[in-house]
Amino acid sequence: MAEARFERIVSRLTYAAQQGSRVAWYAGHSALMRRMVRRIEAGLPDEDRPRITKPRGPVPSMSELLRDVGALLARDLANIEAGYYPSPAGRAFDPRQAIRESRAFLRDVPAVARRRREHGHGGDRKADQGTDRGNDLAGQPFAEPAKRPRYYMQNFHFQSGGWMTDQSAQIYDMQVEVLFSGAANAMRRQALVPLAKAIAGNDQRRLRYADIACGTGVFLTEVARAFPRLPQLAVELSVPYLHHALGPRPHRNRVSGLVGKAEALPLADASLDMATVMYLFHELPPKIRIAVAHELGRVIKPGGTLVMIDSLQPGNDPGKDGLLELFPQMFHEPYYRSYLATDFDQLFAKAGFEPVVADNAFLSRVLHYRKVV
Repeated sequence: MAEARFERIVSRLTYAAQQGSRVAWYAGHSALMRRMVRRIEAGLPDEDRPRITKPRGPVPSMSELLRDVGALLARDLANIEAGYYPSPAGRAFDPRQAIRESRAFLRDVPAVARRRREHGHGGDRKADQGTDRGNDLAGQPFAEPAKRPRYYMQNFHFQSGGWMTDQSAQIYDMQVEVLFSGAANAMRRQALVPLAKAIAGNDQRRLRYADIACGTGVFLTEVARAFPRLPQLAVELSVPYLHHALGPRPHRNRVSGLVGKAEALPLADASLDMATVMYLFHELPPKIRIAVAHELGRVIKPGGTLVMIDSLQPGNDPGKDGLLELFPQMFHEPYYRSYLATDFDQLFAKAGFEPVVADNAFLSRVLHYRKVV
């Protein structure tokens, strides 16, 4: 018993050291980014500075946000100790890779600030036109889609390259972690709890799971570590991002990929036992949002599991409502305001789902649904 208690203390200290250093690293970059942007904007005439409307709702201070990050990490650790998924502690840290990512991120900040300034004066928000690679990766060729949806061609977040280039895929994860002060992975890991409950008692090898709009595949790595025998399907419209998702990473030997739109999934009816959708719905127009919900209802089997993680909505955490007002002003998010007004229980009920659990995870909302018809 004493030995088990000692091991638990050591694992907690290891977790705290690793996650604390992550938060410090990314929160530090967030502070540095804000300082760089302020310096750039200070040299502009007043009429060229982005105009921000003061929010009506409350905006938490940085110290309050970091306190909430701490609460999220405590929940993350509790899930680990409950056996829902393994600890991220102990993963190899490559300082050279971290420095490369840091430099690439900071080099890109002035370009993002320029696009933000142009947006404030009605600048064109069409995505930069990169070239999607059609070359092979691990024997899997992915050709550039013949036609991308119009809404998809928006330059979300003012990203360099939009979703269209290898360079965008290489810095995206760093950008997301800086935005959330190092809490992005911990928020995503909350989706592992309903997946673990759905998988319990089943042979992982016989289940079919897909991560829809998988991006760079960060969550796929978490799934592979938690459920190493579970086959994974990565569905993504961006060829560069899908290449990044399927690249060589630890614990990733059961992942296949498909290029496809969430509103027209290249999957058969009732072909999935489980699906996850991370941070997609706030970037969809209202009509496409409805279409995606119905596609998920089409491809998930009755009794199957859907887990969605996306932004908070007004009233989920009233102390952060002001942040939700600021977000589309600070970043290019053309469909975010309609997202805030969407009733997802109602939307998914029309697609044949019933709600199981809804919970907050820092700045995100975790929604767990079961397919019933």
